Amino acid sequence: MRKILFALLAAALCALLAAGCGGQTAGGGDGKVKIQIGYENNPGEPVDQALHKWQELLKEKSSGTMEIELYPSSQLGSKNDLIDQMLAGQPVITLADGAFYADRGVKDFGIVFGPFLFKDWDECWKLTQSDWYKEQSKQLEGKGLKILSSNWVYGDRHTLTKKPVNTVDDLKGMKIRVPNNTIQVKGFEVLGAVPTPMALGDAYTALQQGTIDGVENPLPVIYNGKFQEVAKYLILDGHVKNFTTWVCGTQFFDSLTKEQQDLLISTGEEAGVYNNELQKKAEQEVLDKFRAEGVTVVTPSPEVLEAFRTKSRAFYTLPEFSGWSPNLYETVQKAMQ
Repeated sequence: MRKILFALLAAALCALLAAGCGGQTAGGGDGKVKIQIGYENNPGEPVDQALHKWQELLKEKSSGTMEIELYPSSQLGSKNDLIDQMLAGQPVITLADGAFYADRGVKDFGIVFGPFLFKDWDECWKLTQSDWYKEQSKQLEGKGLKILSSNWVYGDRHTLTKKPVNTVDDLKGMKIRVPNNTIQVKGFEVLGAVPTPMALGDAYTALQQGTIDGVENPLPVIYNGKFQEVAKYLILDGHVKNFTTWVCGTQFFDSLTKEQQDLLISTGEEAGVYNNELQKKAEQEVLDKFRAEGVTVVTPSPEVLEAFRTKSRAFYTLPEFSGWSPNLYETVQKAMQ
């Protein structure tokens, strides 16, 4: 009797474990494909609003057979946590960029985050449609990651400082907060600044205390961080045209039917167009708010911007990027033509 009871308990336990594991796959018990999107942005930001659009589009166009669940404010963990989940086959999507993919083994991808690589957004979109970009994406798939869409504007990255910056020479010796990655550190170093990597959440106090002289980021990010309270000079240098991509694991992507794959990609790109409209509107609104709060906004002349570009070209020949393919800068410039 004990043996029979033990066998029944063991069977029940196995069933529970199986059910638990099943909850981690894309398919729910109701047969729907359920996908989690985790991201750092907060509710109400343009990216968040556009993700709600993606959620709506996918549900509608799949007739309710595919659903997106949104997790803003890093609720699902850090980007690296999410990537680990993807590589384990989980139905998870997050946003990432070329600098991140470079750290994941596709080194040439890092150039898209280089300073003043793009003169305008048209060049950026030409590159994302090029054979070069498709080859980088294919290499990333070999690392277990599938890019779903690359047409989302995250924003032009500009520079807010405590002292006026009107030309590239004014940056000399200024301590500028940057994210902790080699590409952005070296990008400001070649411009003559002293890049200071730190968490964005620490930058406000650092500005107050004089540990740093400025920050850089897209305008809505700078404004939401309230950095304009302690730094009053903004130069619209646009040193990086920060487009972002949405990525999932190849294991999950390959588990979908061709129709499901196409729907996930097409609705993501459609939501990207919506995002870009929101970003453009938000940037103008934020600029008006900066001026109303006493920030001096400098729009550099074409000649000043060309001086920035000229100085930035040293970045593309630094020994730190010796792992890049030969003549990568020239290859990318040709791909944008």
